Amino acid sequence: MNRAPISLDTTGGRLYDQADELRAAGPAVRVGMPSRLTAWSVTRGDVAKTLLTHPHISKDARRSWPGYQPFAIPWLAAWVDVVSMFTSDGADHKRLKDLVGRAFTPRRIEAMRPAVEAIVTDLLDALEATAPGGSADLRATFSYPIPTRVICNLFGVPDEQRSRMLDVVDAVLDTTVSEERAAEIRVELFAVMSELIATKRVTPGDDMTSVLLAAHREDGDRLSEEELVSTLILMIGAGSETAVSLIDHAVVELLTHPGQLATALADPARWDDVTEETLRKHPPVMHLPLRYATADIDLGEGVTIRSGDLVLIGFGAHGRDGGVNPDPDRFDIDRADRQHLAFGHGIHYCLGAPLARLEARVALPALFARFPRIRLAAPAGTLRRRPSFIGNDYDRLPVVLSPAGDDGVRADGRAARRR
Repeated sequence: MNRAPISLDTTGGRLYDQADELRAAGPAVRVGMPSRLTAWSVTRGDVAKTLLTHPHISKDARRSWPGYQPFAIPWLAAWVDVVSMFTSDGADHKRLKDLVGRAFTPRRIEAMRPAVEAIVTDLLDALEATAPGGSADLRATFSYPIPTRVICNLFGVPDEQRSRMLDVVDAVLDTTVSEERAAEIRVELFAVMSELIATKRVTPGDDMTSVLLAAHREDGDRLSEEELVSTLILMIGAGSETAVSLIDHAVVELLTHPGQLATALADPARWDDVTEETLRKHPPVMHLPLRYATADIDLGEGVTIRSGDLVLIGFGAHGRDGGVNPDPDRFDIDRADRQHLAFGHGIHYCLGAPLARLEARVALPALFARFPRIRLAAPAGTLRRRPSFIGNDYDRLPVVLSPAGDDGVRADGRAARRR
């Protein structure tokens, strides 16, 4: 089958619609990405899950992408050119994962709950003080600061370095930028991580960056300088983005489904269902570059991925596949046999998944308890997406925290009737 590649929408505006179109077109479909790259897009749930554990699918571009040249394609730097557990297979993957895995055990994650609760309370206090009864961008003032503060605290990022670091981490997800801008972002990304390392070399502390530095200092063969920088890019980047999207989408869904919000408020155990249903319907990551075929893979229907081909797995498409979850566009916390790959599958399953779930599990009930009359300040269907085919989040989340009356926009996005 020699179909011309379908141009992948890079703006974030058609993430779900295009995933549906690609799924209908075949078990894998050739798509065009920025920098004139072509990859096999996989958006069928069963095929994605199979390829994520397939013995002939690799994450290591250095060994599995024929003709690969490090840093030749600027926008791929954080996804392909780094040398971390994210871009490694086999023994290298295990070695690098073990180095950071100690910070993400169930016991350590649960021990972080008081710190997360303190951050959430602080942010809610600030919202109550600065916007009583008024409007706010909930993403900027609540959803975003929670995980970014948590991950920066975990890795010991000094206060004065945080704004610059988080700005460049955000910029990495923008898939609409020019190649020139992508090159600038790449340079900045490595610069901010190098600045953090330099700071921690002089003033180490009780944080994961200092732990990784100690491993590098004691045994350079166990963690090289390149791997050290790459691991920080991976962990700080992933840790500062996923939960933001999760909280944002959960808020929008609950405000447009007041009956399900009432169910969660009446039974605190149901917040776990809110979290999982949000992850299924609105995965924080839709596509995640890249994987590489190391042998021919026949998917049927006339589609064969050839050795050396690029593969773009649609993680977010799995939970939205009607063959996996019936009626996938319906938000339903009572959904039976819910399945999703929001945090991946197989050996590359996200280490930070329990932390993202904890952050949402603390943030959501606290928000609705503090502001029981919160409502959207604009219809849900008009909320603009961030420009990315990788990440899946809103650009802003305007809300009214505690309206004095019922004028304005209701939770279902329709104008409230004036009395």
